[in-house]
Amino acid sequence: MKFYLLITMMLFLSGCASYEKFRQVTEELEIPVKIYKADYNQTWQAVIQVMRKFDIAQQNQEAGFIKTRWMDNTLEVNFTDSFGSSDAVKAAKFKLVVNVVKGFRNGREVTKVTIYKRQLVEQDFLQGWKETAADGITEKTLLYRIERLIATDNKLKEIDRAREKEQLENSGL
Repeated sequence: MKFYLLITMMLFLSGCASYEKFRQVTEELEIPVKIYKADYNQTWQAVIQVMRKFDIAQQNQEAGFIKTRWMDNTLEVNFTDSFGSSDAVKAAKFKLVVNVVKGFRNGREVTKVTIYKRQLVEQDFLQGWKETAADGITEKTLLYRIERLIATDNKLKEIDRAREKEQLENSGL
């Protein structure tokens, strides 16, 4: 009986090492999310337009995800950290994963966009690549740009509807 208890305890303790990394990701890393009052297709088009400047590796509208290739951002990481206490990095690269999900709120269609930035940094060739937490600026900037594109699109649609209504009223005179 003690042997089984000892084996069970060892299994639980060995599983904690992988849980620590997961716990750190869930507690310290907040993935930027924004919910837009727009239908899925309108939001998807805005996301595609914003993501056009990145090197897209995978894109699937039905599944609602976009994944970029690894992109070098060594200069940006070294510049933003130039006033910090850490040394310059040898190399840095990142990848973006964007998820677009359709939902409903108060009987109206809404769309939720999540952007996750995976940042890898290499201090020197002996240590290799290490994953670091992203600062969230890129993700929040992209979410803001998506929001502005949707707002502009909605305003243009509103102007078109008003113009059509005015033309109908003028043709009826």
